[in-house]
Amino acid sequence: MSATEPALLSLTEVATAIARKRVSSREVTQSCLARIAQWQPRLNAFMAIEAEQALAAADAADASLAKGHHRGALHGVPLAHKDMYYDVGKVVTCGSKIRRDWVATTTATSLQRLKDAGTIRLGSLQMVEFAYGPTGHNPHYGPVHNPWNVHHITGGSSSGSGSAVAARLTFAALGSDTGGSIRMPAHFCGVTGLKTTVGRISRAGAMPLSQSLDTVGPLARTVEDCALLLGLMAGADASDPTAVGGDVPDYMAATRGSLKGLTVGLPTAFYVDDLDADTARILDETVAILKREGAQVVPVELPEQRQLTAACQFVLAVEAAAFHKRWMIERPQDYGAQVLMRLQNGLAMPAVSYLEAMRWRGPALAAHLAATDGVDAVLAPVAPAAAPTIAESDVGNSPDAEAMIQRLTRFTRPVNYLGLPSLAIPAGFTAAGLPVGMQLIGRPFDEATLLRAGAAFQRATDFHARCPEMEMA
Repeated sequence: MSATEPALLSLTEVATAIARKRVSSREVTQSCLARIAQWQPRLNAFMAIEAEQALAAADAADASLAKGHHRGALHGVPLAHKDMYYDVGKVVTCGSKIRRDWVATTTATSLQRLKDAGTIRLGSLQMVEFAYGPTGHNPHYGPVHNPWNVHHITGGSSSGSGSAVAARLTFAALGSDTGGSIRMPAHFCGVTGLKTTVGRISRAGAMPLSQSLDTVGPLARTVEDCALLLGLMAGADASDPTAVGGDVPDYMAATRGSLKGLTVGLPTAFYVDDLDADTARILDETVAILKREGAQVVPVELPEQRQLTAACQFVLAVEAAAFHKRWMIERPQDYGAQVLMRLQNGLAMPAVSYLEAMRWRGPALAAHLAATDGVDAVLAPVAPAAAPTIAESDVGNSPDAEAMIQRLTRFTRPVNYLGLPSLAIPAGFTAAGLPVGMQLIGRPFDEATLLRAGAAFQRATDFHARCPEMEMA
């Protein structure tokens, strides 16, 4: 593998290289397409590959730059995204049989803002059916494979995004996080993923799963890359009244800060319970690095987290069932067995219990903020272990399915229920060579502090820079 291969650069590095004409958009796009051709048969990370269109767009970007027209911070950078972001005129399957041939008539606001910054489209990325599952299994299009070991899962539902970013097939990718669907692929695949505060990025034109939990966010090689993407996408949107307005912070400036002066809370329970040996070791090593780099790490007693996990699961089940009710009546046979089972479970949940779960969110958030007063971020594992194998996690709609899903998502769902931001960063590797991620959980709309801490951690470590090799997979 050549160190000068353009596809191996970070998003910020390649954007700068194109802008300064050190490399052309065509050369960068060809580099990505060459890696896609090499890796896709092993990974199944892409839903669609649009090589000819991408090269034509790259040539147009190069011609525009030659005339002095620089479209934005990502001029000529090729990207691919989770196949749930509507792109006008393009088939957007949402990982489903039901939308196998559905053509979008609008473009998602988040995607449009990246296009306005100059990006070009490589194609679309695989995902779990309707974004409803944490493993990366898909009964219609097959599982996505982990580039560190193709017998292991990527995590879901942003499965193709995690796999493609890790294998350096795309510099970054949009994912979505409703119960952990950005952070789990980031953790399992060894990349950086940002779950944003609810309302930070418009959800217009992104396939809904759960109206009160869904968030848009990036998966990328580095924290700096995530900061660049967040700054381009954040802000008010007339098409999404839940998107918050006001000034967007300078997230790139935040990444230049150090860990000195920051206080990181380490939970005394729940997030440190029942970890496998590798994850426990990597958590301890992460704490040591944070302290070495100047952060103060203090114990923090959080309110009961199992109730938050259960409440998130309840809200998600009901809101997903409401969105899918018509298709469940008209086309039940077109769902995969596990997704149909989970959606049908949502139909059986009482309205009174749903309203109670919704009313409790405010008091639960207030209790969390009180417990973390004086703490800039809370450190926790993303999951209790590294990626299981595809075979052992392929449980379909068996009685074990919900228990397996709960095991994988127990450390991510409380964050979704409270609407908080969380940054997942590569933090180490197991003895078997699988990546492990840690998450930094922040206060509402304080992504800047998470990005500051995460970028400082990445300057002190190289876990994010390690790249899977084909012969190791």
